[in-house]
Amino acid sequence: MAQELEVAFIDLQSSWNNVQHHTEEISSERLLVRRGQAFNITLYFRNRGFQPGLDNIIFVVETGPLPDLAKGTRAIFSLAGRRESSPWIASLETNGATSLEVSLCAPPSAAIGRYLLKVHIDSLQGSVVAYHLGEFILLFNPWCPGDAVYLDSEPQRQEYVVNDYGFIYQGNKNWIRPCPWNYGQFEENIIDICLELLDKSLHFQIDPATDCALRGSPVYISRVVCAMINSNDDNGVLNGNWSENYLDGINPAEWTGSVAILKQWHATGCQPVRYGQCWVFAAVMCTVMRCLGIPTRVITNFDSGHDTDGNLIIDEYYDNTGRILENKRKDTVWNFHVWNECWMARKDVPPGYGGWQVLDATPQETSNGLYCCGPASVRAIKEGEVDLNYDTAFAFSMVNADCMSWLVYGGMEQKLHQDTNSVGNFISTKSIQSDERDDITENYKYREGSLQEREVFLKALQKLKAGRSQDSHRAASQLSRPMSLSEDGPRSLDTPSLRPSDVVQVSLKFQLLDPPNMGQDIRFVLLTLNMSPQSKDLKVNLSAQSLLHDGSPLPPFWQDTAFITLSPEEAKTYPCKIPYSQYSQYLSTDKLIRISALGEEKSSPEKILVNKIITLAYPGIMIDVLGAAVVNQPLSVQVIFSNPLLEEVTDCVLTVEGSGLFKKQQRVLIGVLKPQHRASITLETVPFKSGQRQIQANLRSNKFKDIKGYRNIYVDFRL
Repeated sequence: MAQELEVAFIDLQSSWNNVQHHTEEISSERLLVRRGQAFNITLYFRNRGFQPGLDNIIFVVETGPLPDLAKGTRAIFSLAGRRESSPWIASLETNGATSLEVSLCAPPSAAIGRYLLKVHIDSLQGSVVAYHLGEFILLFNPWCPGDAVYLDSEPQRQEYVVNDYGFIYQGNKNWIRPCPWNYGQFEENIIDICLELLDKSLHFQIDPATDCALRGSPVYISRVVCAMINSNDDNGVLNGNWSENYLDGINPAEWTGSVAILKQWHATGCQPVRYGQCWVFAAVMCTVMRCLGIPTRVITNFDSGHDTDGNLIIDEYYDNTGRILENKRKDTVWNFHVWNECWMARKDVPPGYGGWQVLDATPQETSNGLYCCGPASVRAIKEGEVDLNYDTAFAFSMVNADCMSWLVYGGMEQKLHQDTNSVGNFISTKSIQSDERDDITENYKYREGSLQEREVFLKALQKLKAGRSQDSHRAASQLSRPMSLSEDGPRSLDTPSLRPSDVVQVSLKFQLLDPPNMGQDIRFVLLTLNMSPQSKDLKVNLSAQSLLHDGSPLPPFWQDTAFITLSPEEAKTYPCKIPYSQYSQYLSTDKLIRISALGEEKSSPEKILVNKIITLAYPGIMIDVLGAAVVNQPLSVQVIFSNPLLEEVTDCVLTVEGSGLFKKQQRVLIGVLKPQHRASITLETVPFKSGQRQIQANLRSNKFKDIKGYRNIYVDFRL
């Protein structure tokens, strides 16, 4: 009589499997595989080999605290064939004398997460012996055509899943700068933190069985992660702060990567990390989604609308000095706003609206009771299909709302200008396998001023009309007809007015005379042009005030009044200067200054408004790699930095990081830097991963928070 088949031990072939499943960067010792793709394991037996006619080997996989066959979180499948119609598959690869190599494959729709793998061996004697074989982690698979996140371009998969560094674009539409970021999705413990994040969500806390069953859907996972990146509803990863007071945390501008944030969240028992703003929320979400296997990129929208009342109009209010006022309706135009796009099929919307989806983890508005936004189809945004799930109307307003400017005086509001093309400019992301910026504005909207763009806008507005208040109906009627001179008066927003020649009278425009560098005076001129055959006497009130990047104004710190007489068809310039000593103490972390001018003719009630946003620039950090970079070989990195100001700065701290290069973020206390002093330090490290890598650095002080630099570096596997 044959002996019972006993398992002695198992080889999960983690190192080989992980290479095949593109997870070797995460680990070579733990098994991490992707759904819809086979992986091999080897069973070693104690007493004899596997005999197909005698032995029946049944595999069991389970995920979640309450695994259930009906919910798909438990599966039972045999080596001889499918059991109970299980979509999981086991196939015989090699049958040795005392070993058995088996290929296992999860269906491409299986729930992702941490799995237990068990085996039951049923011999002819009727006895069944169960063995616990180990654990593995199952991830989304953008390499598998059957997976909802399948992406059919290998360069795109390398960029949007595998690449662990990138750039987030900041500044303003006239001065776009790349901010280097360490996503670090394959760094030590990050996969465990990402799975912990799913388990800390409100969905899991309320109904863990259903939550785990739904984890096969990228739409569901993306909404859960989106809500968990902010902490408005739960113990999410980041606290948002736009107050300029960061004494009990980290200024959002200082972060250079996601790894330190996620590890701090985990180490403190999942207490929200202080603090984040939009680019930090989006960067951390990118890390989590790429780690889980969903292709993800970070998007910056310049002049981004935040329409709180859903009428596709952003109202801005000015006083008679040209100073922008805090918006009582909380509508704002963010200087830039950052969100994510994730790639996935969408079975919950009509065909054709899969692909890139907007997800915005910055807590702005609630969606089904939670602070998350999306997934909203990018194509649906472009076509004005604002009634499609999820939050497409809000996403549409961020790139295509109209802007209304109002003059507030004597308790009255006078409409100055309605701008149909100021919101949603230079929508940007990092190019594929390149450090260049890719402008993807055409993915979101038809060309501004085109007939298609206005048709889509009015279609979106029509879809939003139902159930709106009377005010919204009034706003819609204003949008659908041209403005008359008697109703609106002249207008200008950083460019001369484009009205018919019989209406245009006077144009105002700002022009910088020098690059706006931090620590230097800001010199600019107001260009005035009389386009009429009559002389014009102008009174122009000028002001400057700092802005937060979400559009919130700070009090003005500079004002001037100009009296300008223009002969017929004459142009004049009015020179202006804002000394560093005047603006330095009022500058926000975002380094944004808005200069405004409100002009009026002595003989006319008409007003002319012009404004310009200036972003002050710092010199960057320089990074030199001293010698060849080789895995497991010492490497010296020189970091060169300077104080750009004409005054001493204190509390200087330099942080340096880079996935595959530094085990953890390097923090160097510099102390005091004298005026315009240049310094350098040399760091020693041992690279532990090969391939293309990036070093990110940030210098902070009591006067500035985000002087940044980066250096790309290729690490060889061996000399």
